[in-house]
Amino acid sequence: MRMQVNPTRMELTKLKSQLVTAKRGHKLLKDKQDELIKKFVDMVKQNKKLREEVEKELIKAFKDFAVARSQMAQDIIEESLMIRTTEIKLDVEKNNIMSVEIPKMNITKENGGSIYSYGFASTSAELDTAISILSGVLSKMLELTEIEKACQLMADEIEKTRRRVNALEYVMIPSMEETIKYITMKLDENERANITRLMKIKEMVMNE
Repeated sequence: MRMQVNPTRMELTKLKSQLVTAKRGHKLLKDKQDELIKKFVDMVKQNKKLREEVEKELIKAFKDFAVARSQMAQDIIEESLMIRTTEIKLDVEKNNIMSVEIPKMNITKENGGSIYSYGFASTSAELDTAISILSGVLSKMLELTEIEKACQLMADEIEKTRRRVNALEYVMIPSMEETIKYITMKLDENERANITRLMKIKEMVMNE
């Protein structure tokens, strides 16, 4: 669609400059989009692998808990898990990846001693195993949270970048090119008309 502008040389020069800028911006955005998609695909693969690992460990832990419950009295299980042995401190930072702020979570254990808050005499080995698995899988669960949030933010940025690329490629740049062509044609027509008029004036003067 042609832009509504006056067909002047000043407007033509201005549009040509804007077209150069728009094409440069389109290339930069296209490169950014390609790099975002590449990083997004890598993150999705990493997310899939990590999720499978976490789910596998959680399933094992839940199975061991189920076995422990079948072997131990409910009040003993509750008493064994009542006391807190470790405090977890969670710090959230942000990493900038291709102008996308990705959350980065860091955990530190405070007052850390044994992960077991009970003696082993009255508990089953399955309960010990379940607690050990859950304690170890926590860092992976936080990493999975990071990656899934990063994938979501990356997908949003890819979509925004795609819309901007398409707007430049299919709307703004073609519109500028069509307008430049129109102005150039109009200026050429005006120039031919001026030459014709001057020739007629010259002819009239010579005939006098």
